[in-house]
Amino acid sequence: MSVRRVPMILNGEKIESTSGKWVDVLNPATQEVVAQVPFATIEEVDAAIENAHEAFQTWKLVPLGKRMRIMLKLQNLIRENTTKLAEMITLEHGKTLPDAEGEVARGLEVVEHACSITTLQMGEMANNVAGNVDVHTLQKPLGVGAGITAFNFPIMLPCFMFPLALATGNTFVLKPSEQDPSSSVFLVELALEAGIPPGVLNVVHGGPDVANRLCDHPLIKAVSFIGSTHVGQHIYERASQHGKRAQSMVGAKNHAIVMPDCDKDQAINNILGAAYGAAGQRCMANSVVILVGETRSWVDEIATRSHEMKIGPGTDRTADLGPVVNPQAKERIIKLINSGVEQGATLLVDGRDCVVEGYEKGNFVGPTMFTDVKTDMDIYTQEIFGPALLILEAETFEDAIKLINDNPFGNGASIFTNSGYYARRFENEADAGQLGINLPIPVPVAYFSFTGSRGSKLGDLGPNGKQAISFWTQTKTVSTRWFAPDHQAGEVNTTISMK
Repeated sequence: MSVRRVPMILNGEKIESTSGKWVDVLNPATQEVVAQVPFATIEEVDAAIENAHEAFQTWKLVPLGKRMRIMLKLQNLIRENTTKLAEMITLEHGKTLPDAEGEVARGLEVVEHACSITTLQMGEMANNVAGNVDVHTLQKPLGVGAGITAFNFPIMLPCFMFPLALATGNTFVLKPSEQDPSSSVFLVELALEAGIPPGVLNVVHGGPDVANRLCDHPLIKAVSFIGSTHVGQHIYERASQHGKRAQSMVGAKNHAIVMPDCDKDQAINNILGAAYGAAGQRCMANSVVILVGETRSWVDEIATRSHEMKIGPGTDRTADLGPVVNPQAKERIIKLINSGVEQGATLLVDGRDCVVEGYEKGNFVGPTMFTDVKTDMDIYTQEIFGPALLILEAETFEDAIKLINDNPFGNGASIFTNSGYYARRFENEADAGQLGINLPIPVPVAYFSFTGSRGSKLGDLGPNGKQAISFWTQTKTVSTRWFAPDHQAGEVNTTISMK
């Protein structure tokens, strides 16, 4: 039986690549080959970019109201196809169906936000600033944008990029992860069905050569990336060196402070969900818990409830977590777990030998929990990106804040407390871009910007919200003065004054 080949999308059509390099897309729960994806040729990438550049000449002139109506139709199509999108995510990524449905919902939020483009893309005006001079600004599209996404959110991450880029009048070339591309391609097909004209949104596939070409090509004006630190630094630097606007949302080591006055049951439930959900494969996973004061006695209960988490294929709706994305990811996670043991941490819950009956070939890693963790251990300094929870202890709130602020990453941090005093101090003192108070994964709704900071973000502007509008547009400032029809010429003014 022939294996389905994932198409590229060029000029509104599904195109099979002429590339000689195709790689298998695997079901992480079974290792079954479910599709093959091409590594596009440089000529194909160039064709997609040039086609998007040609489409930009007309798309940039489309009225805001018409772009808004396309986004309204797209959000309806996504809503109608949530089940299919979630099933495609689970098949190739492995996350549970409820988790995949939640991902679609978060992506849908961004599209819904793009439906407000008629008010989001408004300039400013000052009347009669000097001598009958008026000044106003225009937010104009840049041209062709590019998006390079990681495997862990094949719907949400593209939605963090192309809806607002298109709504503001740009055209776009998307390179989804080669590990789970099918749902991303289907999402683009829905955008075309919603009325996105041919060439405005194209899709190419591939590895480093394709990503580099998107950074290098002179017609690409902006590059958005979400993924690992190593790749994100490369993308940001390469795109910037070629004069492009760039943003990279990269690695993380998110912490949660647990104060003695919090609701114990709620805190532990949230800790477990944030650490082990999606098998820990999300940049906002709360992988480090800091137990303050008497909460240090909760370790055994956290461990017991970690043992009770159910592992299974993503199609099992009763499973708490599914497999990690591929054998290489599993191998890397286990290597880091081994390093923790070797460096002296106590492995209180061991998920290395996890086997799910009927899915013995799956890439399963069970919930894993360490205590006695030191901040110079590899399990702490590196992003494990798997279902591993590190327990740190602190005598005081101040000690816990210092742990957060001494870590080089600044994606997110949370606190569990019933004290307004400590909550307010946390809000003002924790050095991370996204903070949660009694919320374990503080990703804001889409009409706020994604605001990771420090080692977790490269570039001044993040996805979503007002920052994304600024990222995908350039500001033009227009100063005007109109004279009466019978105006007589005055003396020459050689100063910069408008008086």
